Amino acid sequence: MSFEISTVNVNGLRAAARKGFVEWLGSSGADVVCLQEVRAEAGQLPAEAGAPPGWHVVLVPSSVKGRAGVAVYSRAEPDAVRVGFGAEEFDASGRYVEVDLGAVSVGSLYLPSGEVGTERQAEKERFMAAFLPYLERRRAEVEGAGRELVVCGDWNIAHREADLKNWRGNRRSSGFLPEERAWLSRVFDEVGLVDVVRGLHPGVEGPYSWWSYRGRAFDNDSGWRIDLVCASPGLAGRAVEAYVERAADHVERWSDHAPVTVVFDL
Repeated sequence: MSFEISTVNVNGLRAAARKGFVEWLGSSGADVVCLQEVRAEAGQLPAEAGAPPGWHVVLVPSSVKGRAGVAVYSRAEPDAVRVGFGAEEFDASGRYVEVDLGAVSVGSLYLPSGEVGTERQAEKERFMAAFLPYLERRRAEVEGAGRELVVCGDWNIAHREADLKNWRGNRRSSGFLPEERAWLSRVFDEVGLVDVVRGLHPGVEGPYSWWSYRGRAFDNDSGWRIDLVCASPGLAGRAVEAYVERAADHVERWSDHAPVTVVFDL
């Protein structure tokens, strides 16, 4: 039995729905789709995006209108839903939601983007400091119950040089700072989650999942690999395929991110 997960930052679900998200979702073979940067409440969405037939939707907007927001769309009804991760500052920020689906807990994460020298970067650092112990605790809880954990989403950090095209020019940029990359190493080395896409695509550049709208970044494939599927080792070991659903051209893009899809053989 296969279990397929897709994750994508939609860069505003209302806009994405007008540009092609609805059609993409209708053609998707995924069992679970994790969304980030929804930037809308359920009542603001057209039915075909907010309550599509055949999907159970858990939408968690931010308390600040027009910002952040995460969602999980699943073919099966979740057994349980958890909003946030126990950090008071972020539990109403629309940054994390987790659902239980049978033997797997699936999290949709939108880690804050930052900007060096600003409060946005300080917020990102506070989030990272609070989220790491949650991941460690949650993995132990899930595996202790004989289950698996996968956290999908926009992590807003490129881990290695192979994860962004212009790494030399971004060594002092948020998203590729040494301390951010070291934090992500802790997710892999200390928490023990596995970067599934990298595991199936070792030793290659990318595959990138985000391209700036500026210049010709998309045409030149000058992107970043920041949309990650991170799974507990038992589940990661069952991954058989991983790919980025990169649009053929600008016209077909409905977000500045592309969906990242992983297929597990259960």
